[in-house]
Amino acid sequence: MSYTEQFAIGKLKLPNNIFYAPLAGCSDIAYRTMSSQYKPGLMFCEMVKMEPLVRKDEGTYRMLRYEEPMRPIGGQICGSKLELAGTAAKIIEDLGFDIIDFNCGCPVDKVTKDGSGSGMLKHPDLIGAILFEMKRAVQIPITVKIRTGWDEDHIVAPMLTQIAEQAGAAAICIHGRTREQGYSGNANWDYIAECKKLAKNIKVIGNGDVFDAEKAKALFLHTGCDAILVSRGTMGQPWIVEDIRNLYANNRLFSPSPLEVKEVLLKHLRTILSYNEERKSLLDFRRVCCYYLKKFVAVKTLKAAINHAENTEEVFSLLEAFNWEPCIGTIL
Repeated sequence: MSYTEQFAIGKLKLPNNIFYAPLAGCSDIAYRTMSSQYKPGLMFCEMVKMEPLVRKDEGTYRMLRYEEPMRPIGGQICGSKLELAGTAAKIIEDLGFDIIDFNCGCPVDKVTKDGSGSGMLKHPDLIGAILFEMKRAVQIPITVKIRTGWDEDHIVAPMLTQIAEQAGAAAICIHGRTREQGYSGNANWDYIAECKKLAKNIKVIGNGDVFDAEKAKALFLHTGCDAILVSRGTMGQPWIVEDIRNLYANNRLFSPSPLEVKEVLLKHLRTILSYNEERKSLLDFRRVCCYYLKKFVAVKTLKAAINHAENTEEVFSLLEAFNWEPCIGTIL
């Protein structure tokens, strides 16, 4: 496969096959508002756990806020309790989401310690059972996100592709790293290619090390995957889907200038403020702006000033007053 604007997962019609991943602590509603302008094929809210979702925890439901321009929109859940799977999936469907993803790939200790996230890779049959219960409970498509295995000695991605297909999942997303790798080293795309060869009806979504349009094209070519999930590559460049679209359409990249990035930064700050109170907005923007500015040189003083700013009004002034001219042409 390659980039296409004719794509579907189950009965869900999507505008293209480049998806934006849920990123814990990052892909909040402001991030998704900014990303939606560039029309990825699918976006997700941040991952939530089954237990607090079922008990109607207020913070969990706040993480699942979305707005109509963000569609198609997915909800991602994690957990290891089979008895909660159907109920949790039905809640996501009732909240109006277009698709549900079951996360079996998150590597962080606070998620895996109860067997959730990539901890599920140790229990392939339980993954199949949970997917089956979720599928039985809802009408919208069910997908699953995995890593290649717990470690190199326990690669389970090919087996899980078959299990997920048998359980009725419409797609499986494979991150080409093991849980043991975390985010270190390189993603092994060979495993994604192997899973694609095994798949009969289930769609295979490739994931890992896509930080620019060229890498997206390389992943399609290397694996033959049906779609791509961009994760950390979306941070600081919500336009990456536009880059991929342009690369396939006319072999050109979007490549915003430093002055255009400045305008995006200002808009992102205003967007954060529209959803959050002042102090949280300030802290959120400090984190966000580092991603936007990481490819530029000559911005060290700006980043330092933003990190020491006492309010967002000061941040607006810093962004407006900064001399962006020396940065032009210095994207690394």
